[in-house]
Amino acid sequence: MLDRKSCLITRALSSSREQESKWVYMTYHLLEITTTKRAPSVEPLELEETAKVKRSKSTELQEPPSSLDESCCPSDDDNHFSDTNSLIGQIGRDMSIKCLVQCSRSDYGTLASLNRAFNSLIRSGDLYKLRRHDGIIEHWIYFSCNINEWEAYDPYCGRWINLPRMPPNDFFMRSDKESLAVGTELLVFGRDYTSRISHIILRYSILTNSWSQGVEMNSPRCLFGSASFGERAIVAGGIDARGTILSSAELYNSETQNWVSLPSMNQPRKMCSGVFMDNKFYVIGGMSSPTDLLTCGEEYDMKKGTWRVIPSMSLGLNGPSGAPPLVAVVNNELYAADYAEKEVRKYDKQSNSWITLGRLPERPDSVNGWGLAFRACGERLIVIGGPRVLGGGMIELNSWTPRDGPPEWNMIASKHCGSFVYNCAVMGC
Repeated sequence: MLDRKSCLITRALSSSREQESKWVYMTYHLLEITTTKRAPSVEPLELEETAKVKRSKSTELQEPPSSLDESCCPSDDDNHFSDTNSLIGQIGRDMSIKCLVQCSRSDYGTLASLNRAFNSLIRSGDLYKLRRHDGIIEHWIYFSCNINEWEAYDPYCGRWINLPRMPPNDFFMRSDKESLAVGTELLVFGRDYTSRISHIILRYSILTNSWSQGVEMNSPRCLFGSASFGERAIVAGGIDARGTILSSAELYNSETQNWVSLPSMNQPRKMCSGVFMDNKFYVIGGMSSPTDLLTCGEEYDMKKGTWRVIPSMSLGLNGPSGAPPLVAVVNNELYAADYAEKEVRKYDKQSNSWITLGRLPERPDSVNGWGLAFRACGERLIVIGGPRVLGGGMIELNSWTPRDGPPEWNMIASKHCGSFVYNCAVMGC
């Protein structure tokens, strides 16, 4: 028998409270109903620990319970399935799927182990499409503090998830890497000097819990700016294999795994940052040469297919030897982490200027911005890092909700590992 309850998702629904309570009731009893139909010989998905965590009705992130390491989905050689291929017979397939959509995706690994029908449905990715259509999105934080290791943190259920180790590749591990979460994929961009392709992409899928080689860009690059919106993402700028600074941009569709070239920016730039805001894509800061620092940004209108230069948009956000601007968007408002002054700033769209709001968390440290992550996670800003100490250290996740007033950072999770964040991405699905 499964001994843990479904982790219910709190969100804003257009339906009435009575309708929501019915969904909650059905979701709460989903696992209980399905386990009464399973064959006695079938064992549930093995978990290293059991987390009996129930999400509260508020949208506040929970203080995490004890950490949990588990795979989101079973691997291809798992045999934890019964012979039946039905979902929940008592309520029918359509209603079964509606109940599954309401469950936290933390439970999908366990649900996929019930039988082949559940496994096939979850691995197809259809549930995530339905969730996005219904406005149900959970944001997980993926980051790497070790060269070829990634892990994720689920702030809704307060659990840690270890991802499979990346395929061994010494050249890829030593090179500069970028990361991007889009749809149900985590893409890691780097170099491989042992192959014909100088730039390669490794792709992690939460549907299969495995790494594979991703589709090459039309113009392979690194040190670019990027951001995602749903199943699509845009990358812009960067440098090619010869070190040429690029002005080109491309759009990626994770459903088709296809890259499409977009119009080029007005100016080539590398070591820039990208965000989506007000249904437009912005490239902020960067360098146009090894010594020339850019203070302008560019706005890409997806409907018109045109770029517009915004003077002084990134003024003061980074230096020639520092990391790309640490920026994030929450509720269509742009924020930045000033790693030199350890302050958080907000962009004023009307005056095209930055307003200092308060301090960043004190403990997370960086080397000119390197090793520190600043990301949006739903309606919150997250700062990930740790104090620099010899022999490892502690990684800390600090959270603040801008709508609640001046910056007051709460540490929502911590873990013993390297304190330097090499790459970080937030996946919402």
